[in-house]
Amino acid sequence: MKAAQTPQEPPDDHVVVLFGATGDLARRKLLPGLYRLDRAGLMPRRFRIVGSAPAASALTDEEFRAHARDAVREFGTGEATGPQWEAFEATLSFGAADPEDPQPLLDAVGAAERAVGGGPRRLCHLAVPPSAFASVVAMLGRTGLADGARVIIEKPFGTDLASARALNETVHAVFDESRVFRIDHFLGKESVDNILALRFANGLFEPVWNREHISHVQIDVPETIGIEGRAGFFEETGTFRDMVVTHLFQVLGFVAMEPPASLGAQDLREEKTRVFRAMEPLDPAHVVRGQYAGYRAEPGVDPHSDTETFVALRTGIDNPRWAGVPFHLRSGKSLGQRRQVVSLHFRRPPLELFPDRPRTGPAAHGNALVVDFDDPGWIAARFLVKEPGPAMRLCPARMDFRYADSFRQQHGLEGYERLILDAMLGDQALFTRADGIERLWEVSDPLLRNPRPVQPYAAGSWGPAAAEELIAPHHWYLPDMAADDPGSGTP
Repeated sequence: MKAAQTPQEPPDDHVVVLFGATGDLARRKLLPGLYRLDRAGLMPRRFRIVGSAPAASALTDEEFRAHARDAVREFGTGEATGPQWEAFEATLSFGAADPEDPQPLLDAVGAAERAVGGGPRRLCHLAVPPSAFASVVAMLGRTGLADGARVIIEKPFGTDLASARALNETVHAVFDESRVFRIDHFLGKESVDNILALRFANGLFEPVWNREHISHVQIDVPETIGIEGRAGFFEETGTFRDMVVTHLFQVLGFVAMEPPASLGAQDLREEKTRVFRAMEPLDPAHVVRGQYAGYRAEPGVDPHSDTETFVALRTGIDNPRWAGVPFHLRSGKSLGQRRQVVSLHFRRPPLELFPDRPRTGPAAHGNALVVDFDDPGWIAARFLVKEPGPAMRLCPARMDFRYADSFRQQHGLEGYERLILDAMLGDQALFTRADGIERLWEVSDPLLRNPRPVQPYAAGSWGPAAAEELIAPHHWYLPDMAADDPGSGTP
């Protein structure tokens, strides 16, 4: 399993072309992330970063450097001062690009490549709205900027099967699949990657990671925030497209995959795609769509909107390892906690020796392996022990591993930082393949064609009551069993 550490050789010399350089994603994640990579010694020996945006949002080189400085100060982990910042700042330039007039960008990229010297690689990062993907890709092909370049494409990659196929065709007309990096920052998290190490490096876990021992699996990503003024985006997308297809299904692929022949990109992506092929199409009857009270009063939201801000669903994987094991996925806005948790719940022993075992509370749930994949994350094994005293009474116990207690965090990489580095190195292991994303939209098609009406829920709750009925006879790990989770932030 790869760790976030300096590779033996840095990436080849690069010119990184950042489309959407004046947008929110670039300000919060990409510009601070590139600077952090540079401070950690993980950028190429020689590189330049060219920001781009439509002419209406054009900046001068100095204005772009000031924009990057403000972004690093607000969202980065290091000071935007001193010799190290000045050296990084000198790599920044800007070139506006409209589809009908890309010449300023061509001039800026040409100047950057001459400054690097030799034959630097080119990495184009499309941090633009999905509606602009096709036009930017077409412009890259038309102008020659795509020649030999790699491209990072942000989520969501399509909104249904037809649009995903059309977008793949557009991209493949310019870039072959080996140069396409569909990014999901969840997959760059150390704690998500560690699911692979937990399974495949430990004889303690892999032999029981199957239907014979696991009763059900939960992937739960509740959020406490609302839509934060993003009505235009959210009304078109909703929680299912924004979170489940893009993030939670990808995590499911890591949890459920067969052991790959290696951790190389080809083997890893093939096993994850095999999971997607084996997924059962979503049954709308096994999906709960919710909407928090007050959503329709948000500025820009249709007062009759049926857009879901909450989704809970049950799906299955039709293969020998997982047949009959339900996978429960849940995510939503304005819920009771912000968490990112995978929990695998084990079957009860076949012989019940403890007739006084509690029927409710944590002791009733029995054994679970819990992976918190928020940064920095932790892993916990839950089991039952005898309560001290003369009677044979059971009580819950837990063993924990916390990243924050075990590793120095200052050299760890955030998801975007790790994945940008991988793209410069040409490592596609943590990026989604074209057929994989199309299969996920195919699985989702029955729900998208026939969604059930949204059910209201109170802000700060755990969603509609129907979500509890969906998971029965089991119970959601959150919040019932999580009151004493390490680092959960639970009051």
